[in-house]
Amino acid sequence: MRVLLLGANGYLGRFVADRLLADPAVQLTALGRGDDADVRFDLATGSPGALTRFLDAVHPGVVVNCAGATRGGARELTRHNTVAVATVCEALRRSGCGARLVQIGCASEYGPSQPGSSTAEDAVPRPGGPYGVSKLAATELVLGSGLDAIVLRVFSPVGPGTPAGSPLGRLAEAMRRAMQSGDGELKLGGLGVQRDFVDVRDVARAVHAASLSAAQGVVNIGTGRSVKLRDAAAVLARVAGYAGALHELDGPPVMRPGLIGSPRSGDGSLDHLAAPAPYPDGCGSWQQADVRTARDRLGWRPRINLEESLADIWMEAACRI
Repeated sequence: MRVLLLGANGYLGRFVADRLLADPAVQLTALGRGDDADVRFDLATGSPGALTRFLDAVHPGVVVNCAGATRGGARELTRHNTVAVATVCEALRRSGCGARLVQIGCASEYGPSQPGSSTAEDAVPRPGGPYGVSKLAATELVLGSGLDAIVLRVFSPVGPGTPAGSPLGRLAEAMRRAMQSGDGELKLGGLGVQRDFVDVRDVARAVHAASLSAAQGVVNIGTGRSVKLRDAAAVLARVAGYAGALHELDGPPVMRPGLIGSPRSGDGSLDHLAAPAPYPDGCGSWQQADVRTARDRLGWRPRINLEESLADIWMEAACRI
């Protein structure tokens, strides 16, 4: 099976590439903006015609799109998350390869959920920010393309390679600094948010399963269990061996651009303060996936628990000590 992977150098793309390469039946070609891609191509600026010619030459049976942007203004997000997908869909329509498309969506497309609820694929999407809007627009393009296509709505991916700028990445970095300086307490804010954390390696398994299946439409990829960020912090402290106290700040958190923890303040006290929106995904205080469709249509279940994911995040953070 010939697979064309778009966005192989990204956080999810790297693990998807590893998973596909482990399958001896897969012949993988990576297309992206980096120098280490098999073919360099920018989906946000490249033409559908150029991509069509490449598809006709490679003739893949499956195209997996992990490319996209999670940060930036509305125009940048639209260019990388929506326009790029429009290019992929148009190129596949023009091409004679007849490839199946596996598009990576995200839970931000749903927007805020009712606390205690599980979000199923038939929920009405109400994204709460430009990132979710740009990804939802991409999903609608895929679903309306007439292609053999599936969209995997991935909830909150964690595990090795977690970006340092993500909430759990920032939390691990704040803990690393506290341990390095010998601080006996860590003050954190904004930990009441609850998310469905799914290991990135399990996500890669889901992509592999979707590539081989005939399932179409939207499929949630999560664990079906929502976890408070404060509980994740406690687990991270345990796996890190941090014996200090974790103090959650009361009241609205003080603005720190993109940080959960900040360096020591001038008076010698710790000043670990969270940004007002520790998850700037527009999803409010709660998200939890209904994952029955993934089980029934892909034969997929998550295998890696949160403690193992957090241990891998900490191992990478600890290497910076």
